[in-house]
Parts: sequence; structure tokens; C-alpha cells
Amino acid sequence: MTTGIKKMNSSLIRWIFCSLIVSFLFAFPPLTVNAYEILMGTGESGSFSHFAGKNICRLISMDRELSCKTISAPNTTHNLTNLRSGSLDIALVDSQMLRDALTNSGYFKFLDINYDNLRSLAVLYTVPIVLVARNDAKISTLDDVKGKRINAGAPLSLQHLAAETIMGAKGWTKKDFSLVENLPTNQSQETLAFSSGTTQAILHIGVHPDPMLQGLLKRTKAKLIDMDDPDIEKLVGEDGAFTKATIPAGTYPTTPEEVNTFGTQVILVTSKDLDDATAGSILQAILENKETLKKAHPSLSPVRASDTSKLKGEIQPHPVVNR
Repeated sequence: MTTGIKKMNSSLIRWIFCSLIVSFLFAFPPLTVNAYEILMGTGESGSFSHFAGKNICRLISMDRELSCKTISAPNTTHNLTNLRSGSLDIALVDSQMLRDALTNSGYFKFLDINYDNLRSLAVLYTVPIVLVARNDAKISTLDDVKGKRINAGAPLSLQHLAAETIMGAKGWTKKDFSLVENLPTNQSQETLAFSSGTTQAILHIGVHPDPMLQGLLKRTKAKLIDMDDPDIEKLVGEDGAFTKATIPAGTYPTTPEEVNTFGTQVILVTSKDLDDATAGSILQAILENKETLKKAHPSLSPVRASDTSKLKGEIQPHPVVNR
């Protein structure tokens, strides 16, 4: 009798255990196993591009038929080339670098690579270029920079490219300045030179608010200079890679007023080989969660590429963009 009860209890336990396993599997089906994995190219780990990419990937992965993984890269050329070849599905690309790749200009002038198969999905955020000046430099406008000591950034850096763009728009050369340094932003070389007064003005490229920039402004009592300049306005009007940008009043204590400037846009780019259904799901995940992205960072406010991208003449939007 006792043996029979034990056998019955053992069978009951096994039945309950098996039932729980089956219930668990039905409640949480392993859809991710068969999900299509999206590989997204971003900037280096620690960059805002990588931060934005991770947040967007989380939204894409909410679709049970998709999973998303970020792949950090040392430069935009790496991402564009892998995107073109199909090693990446989507990538975050700066509008100026994208324009240069599509027109074989700038850093892409000597690369025998065709990027015609690239397509735009959405404009994700704006990257302002701001002029930072020491309080004792007597710089109130962009024209006041002429004759001063500046840092143009390390060669081939985005900062150096921005300095060349501004100088070209103004018709300036290095001879128009008392000193032009080429110090990198890393390893504190630029900030040390600026803090000591070796340089009087630098360019900052990035989203706002920026804690590191805020610390520099506080230590040096420096300020952001408004670049509401006719030559810059002409540049923005003629070059689709650039757009107007505004730093809201009070973003930094030393600059209580609104600062008008310009910058580039970061665009989510894919290739014509990405199927419409997948591209549509990615775009839907982003546009339906704008508020979630804004909570992650105020700069993240995506829009459809067809709505604001002035690069339409040089890059075609993916077919799902206009639907």
C-alpha cells in the first residue's frame, strides 16, 4: 500500500513538473531564436553615437521578429563600407561624411568605392558645431575670431573638418590667425592649451547638454559664441550636409542667452537590399517611440529622412520612408 502511494506521488510530481515546463514554454515562446538579427554600425564605445545606437536597438528588439546588435567602429568610413557590402544592415552616419562618400569628395576623394546602393531611413539627431571663446579674448561674433589664437583640431578629425569648412565659408586662411594649433580633443591637450590661454578659441562638436563642456566653461569662465553669420547662413543654404542649430538659453551658466549656430545631422542609413518589411519595422519602432528616445537624451528626436534631410538629391530614401 505504501509503495503504491509513493509511486502515485512520484507520478503526480512528474506530471506537475512537466505541466509547468509546457506552460512556461507557451507563455514565453522562444521567438528570439528565429528572429532576424539586425546589425547596427555606430561610433566607438563611449561615444554619443554608440549610446544612441544602443537605445534604438532596444526599441527594435521589442519586435519579436527582430533582434538588434550594435557594432562599434573607429570611423564612419568603416561603417559605410560595411553597410555597402552587406556586413551591416543599418548604421548611424554623419550627414557630411555621407555626402562626401556619395560624391567622392573630402576623405572619400581617393577611395575608388561606389556607395550608390545606400538608402536613408530617418534623421536621428543634430550635432551642433559651437565656437567656444575665452572670456578675455574679446570675441563676441564669429568675425572677432580673425587674428586670434585658435585650435583647429587634429588633422582628419571632425573638428578639423569643421574648422576648414568655417574658414572656407569666411574666405580665411591660416595666415588670418596669430596661431593655429592642431591639438586633439583627447588626452586633454586641447583643454590644457585653452585653459592656460595658449589658445583663445576652440570648436566643440557634439550634442547638448555636455557635462565635459560644462566643466570647461565653468573652470575657464568661457562662453559659447553665436554664429548667426551671413556667410554661415549661405553655407547652410547651399550645402545639404549642414543644417541650422540652436543651443537653448541657459543650457550653460556662462551663456544665459540662446546661441544660434549650425551643424550636421546623424542619419540612420541602410542599403537598397534591406527588405521593405524589415525596414518598415525598424522605422516604426523608432517613430512610435520618440518620447522614449527623448527621455534617454533631449537631442534624440528622430524624424523621417524624407521630411528634413537636404541630402535627398544625393541619397535616395528607402521605399518605406514615403509610405
